[in-house]
Parts: sequence; C-alpha cells; structure tokens
Amino acid sequence: MKLATILQNRTRRLAIVRDDRIVDIELLLKTLSSRRVPAALRSAAATLQKDLSVPADMTALLARGDAWLRNLDRAASAVCAAPPQSLPKGLLSKQERARFCAPIARPGKIVCVGRNYSEHAKEGGSAVSEQPILFLKAATCICDPGAPIIIPRNSTHVDYEAELAVVIGKTGKDIPIEHAEKYIAGYTLMNDVSERQMQKSDGQWFRAKSCDTFGPLGPWIVTRDEVPDAGNLRISCTFDGQLMQDSSTSNLIFKIPFLISYLSNSITWEPGDILSTGTPAGVGAYRTPPVFLAPGNVVSVTVEKIGTLTNPVGSPESKSASSSSSKPPQ
Repeated sequence: MKLATILQNRTRRLAIVRDDRIVDIELLLKTLSSRRVPAALRSAAATLQKDLSVPADMTALLARGDAWLRNLDRAASAVCAAPPQSLPKGLLSKQERARFCAPIARPGKIVCVGRNYSEHAKEGGSAVSEQPILFLKAATCICDPGAPIIIPRNSTHVDYEAELAVVIGKTGKDIPIEHAEKYIAGYTLMNDVSERQMQKSDGQWFRAKSCDTFGPLGPWIVTRDEVPDAGNLRISCTFDGQLMQDSSTSNLIFKIPFLISYLSNSITWEPGDILSTGTPAGVGAYRTPPVFLAPGNVVSVTVEKIGTLTNPVGSPESKSASSSSSKPPQ
C-alpha cells in the first residue's frame, strides 16, 4: 500500500495511492462510520469498526499499527472495486490530479547515516568506518515533492544525495536485530541535499544538511509488506536527466535492521521517525569537474519498488515570488 499526504483545497489530506487512483482516507473512514454505508463497503466497515476516527496526520495513522493498516488497505481495495456511482463524491479520484506533499510534514527525528556506501566513502577520500557515522537533519528542512530546493544566498556548492529512507511505525527501545523490521512502517525517498562549503567550514554536518528545503521527502510511503527485501533495491539519481548515481541498497555497509537496533540502544524510536540510510557514489562534489545545483536544474531520486522523487531548484528570489502568489502553500 502507498500512503500519501496530498494537498486539496489548501488542506493536507491523507490518501492511499492505488494504481492511477487516489482514495481519500478521511472520506473513506467517514463513509464507513456513517449509517448509510454503500453495500460494496460493508465488509470493509466491519473490519475497521474498532477505530473509524480520522487520524490527525500520517504519524497518527502509522501509530495505529500493522493490523489496522492491513484492514485499511482492504477497505481501499473495496473502494477501487466498487461501482463509481455508488461512492460518495471525492472518495476516489485520479492520481494525475493529485498534488503530493511530503508524507510526513514534521518528523520527530530525521536520523541520517553518513558514508554508508563504500564507494561513496572512497570517492571522498575517506576510509570505510567501523561504526555508523550518524547525524541529524532539522525537521524544518522537509520539502514537498515537486517543490523547489532553494539555494541559500551566496551558496554555490549545493549537492544532491539520493537515499532510501525508512519510516518507523511504532515505539521501540533496545530492539534486537532479529525484531528490527517489525518496527518499520514502510519506505520512502529522501534527497539529502547538502551545502558542501558549510559542511567543510563547520567541521560537522548539521547546518550544511538542514537548510530550509534541503530534505525533499516522498512522494509516498510504501508499506513494509510491499517491499520484502529493502536490502536489494536499485537506487539512482538524475541531474537534468543525466544519470549521476546508480547503485543498489545491497551495497549498504550498515544494513537497515542493524541500524534500527544500534540506534535503539541509545534513543527511543517513535512512529513517524525517519532513518535515511546513506547515499551511493556519484555526488556532485567529487566529480571532475564538480557539479552543483543551481536555479533551473531538476534533480530526481529513484528507488526500485518505491518510486521517484523529483524537485526543481530555485533561488531565494523565486521562493519569495512563489510565497506572494495566489498558489497553494508548499
């Protein structure tokens, strides 16, 4: 199941993406809790009857657990199979009309792993680390799919980093490796945008990777059951249509279950937290000559079985112009 947050009438709404269609979760739950449930949805109403309240956001939805999400998926299947004329208006719509937001607007934690592909470590002249290199990105860096990555004023060394991101589904502490996957709600894509001059001058990575819009995320969350082997997925990045990064998550040095377990020994995982697993070789800073983002560029991150996350690049001036227009907010 693909879980998304979409923008509709200037309001963020939870949705399920099914093939080329969108199921509005709020309308689905309200339909199932009404006195006049369409005949095609009555069995779905029965399976979800324990909790038909509308979650406040994606984090609250994920916190309801795997069993509830499986029943929600069955209900969405029933909607897609029902005669369109039997459904309330707006419950089912075409995907092409949807405007996707980051699936989680403000994650509680965005934990990232540095140099987690050996070839990326080598291209930067670093040895492969014996322990994970970890850093945080500020939640305010989150950027919607399709929204511009804004180059900070006086910055000329902004780089792309394609990453597979893990979305945590339940609270966990001191998690054994063999149980780690049970804490995964699903997977999404992140572009770990980085300002290399800041990164070098600061001697640490937080500011360089936390600028506003430096965390494109989405376009949706693919639930764990749809991705049986996240450790063997092709990952790539294109810059203005040119392939720049091309690898597989099988090349991760520190695997996802280990990372979840390792971090849980010191921090508590919570629903909606993001674990961004690292980027492969091919980033712009280590190319000859170097390649950096500039207004007008377009960068796309793709991971097999998950999808593609595309963002244009803009300037502070273009952001100001966008903010003052009548368009819905990013």
